[in-house]
Amino acid sequence: MPLPTSWTQPPPEPCHTSAERARARQAVLTKPPGSLGQLEQLAITLASVQASDTPEVDKIYISVFAGDHGVCDEGISAFPQEVTTQMIANFAHGGAAISVMAGELGARLEVVNLGTVGEVPPLPGVVDQIIAPATANLAIKDAMSQEQLEKALNAGDMAAQRAVDSHSQLFIGGDMGIGNTTSAAALACALLGEQPQNLVGPGTGLDAEGISHKAGVVKKALQRHGDNTNPLAVLASLGGFEIAALTGAIMGCAARRTPVLVDGFIVSVAALAAVRQQPGVRRWLLFSHESAEPGHRSVLNALKAEPLLYLSMRLGEGSGAAIAVPLLRSACALHNHMATFADAGVSDKSGA
Repeated sequence: MPLPTSWTQPPPEPCHTSAERARARQAVLTKPPGSLGQLEQLAITLASVQASDTPEVDKIYISVFAGDHGVCDEGISAFPQEVTTQMIANFAHGGAAISVMAGELGARLEVVNLGTVGEVPPLPGVVDQIIAPATANLAIKDAMSQEQLEKALNAGDMAAQRAVDSHSQLFIGGDMGIGNTTSAAALACALLGEQPQNLVGPGTGLDAEGISHKAGVVKKALQRHGDNTNPLAVLASLGGFEIAALTGAIMGCAARRTPVLVDGFIVSVAALAAVRQQPGVRRWLLFSHESAEPGHRSVLNALKAEPLLYLSMRLGEGSGAAIAVPLLRSACALHNHMATFADAGVSDKSGA
C-alpha cells in the first residue's frame, strides 16, 4: 500500500462564509462586543475551520510521537535516555499526564513509537513505526537521512489520516524524547536566525551550567549545519524523529481540513517548520499555551500566535494543549447557546 502524502499538498482555505456568519452572531449575543475576549475569536475560528454555524470540539484525537536522540551523547539532559522507553509504557498504562487528560476529555490517545534505544514491548495504544533506535548526534552530523525524514513525515501524515477516519474535530500532537528540547532549540535557531543563548532552556531541569553546555552543543550543531533555511533540510539536519512526525501530522491535518491545537515549545517548533514549508497551514492552527522554555515566545512571535494560557508548563506530551481544551469547548458552548438580543428581548447598544 502506498504511503499517504497529504503533507505535501497545500492546505485548503477555511470557510470564510462560516467565519462571517459566526462574527455576525457574536455581534448580536447578549453581551458587550468583545467582552468574552479571545473566546469570541476562538468560536469564529472554529466555525471557519469546521465550516459550521455550530462549531464543536467533542471528538479529539491525540497522537504522542516518541523517539530517541543521538545528541544525548553530548550529556545535554538531566534524565537518562531510557526514560523515553519507560514513558511510552507509562502512556500506554494510563499513568502519564496526557493519559489522564485524554481520559478527562474523552479523547482518543495513541502513542507512535518512531524508535528508541531501549526495547519497547507490544503495548495497547502504541503504534510501532520504527525508523531507527535514535537519530544521529546532530552536533557532529545530520540527525536524519532523507529517507528517515520522509518516513517520519509520513508517520505523522498517517496519524492525521487516522484522526480524520475517527471523525475527530480537533487534533493534538504531543512529543516524548529525552534530548528533544536540544533538537527543537537548534531547529528554532536555524529557522529564525537566532543565537542559542537566546533560545536554549532547562528542558528536563538543567541548572545554569547545564544550560550553558547545552547552548554550546547547539552552537556546534548550527556551525556544522550552515545557512540552509529550507525547512525540510533543517529538519533532516537538526530535528528528531518525533519533531519531523509532528511536522508531517500538522501539515497532514491542515490538508485534510482538521484544526490543530498546538502544544508547547517542541510542537510549536514543528508547527513553525510546517508553516515555513506550507504557509497555508497557519490558518488551521490554534495555540494552547506559552511554555516556560525561553525559546517558545520567539517561536510564537514568528507564527504571529497569541496562546490562550501561561501556566509555567514545560512537560510536553501534548499536556498543555489538553489543559486548554475546556476553553475551546466553552467558546463553542457560548457561541452556540447564548441568546441574541432579539431572542432575549434585551436592548442592544443602540437601544433597539
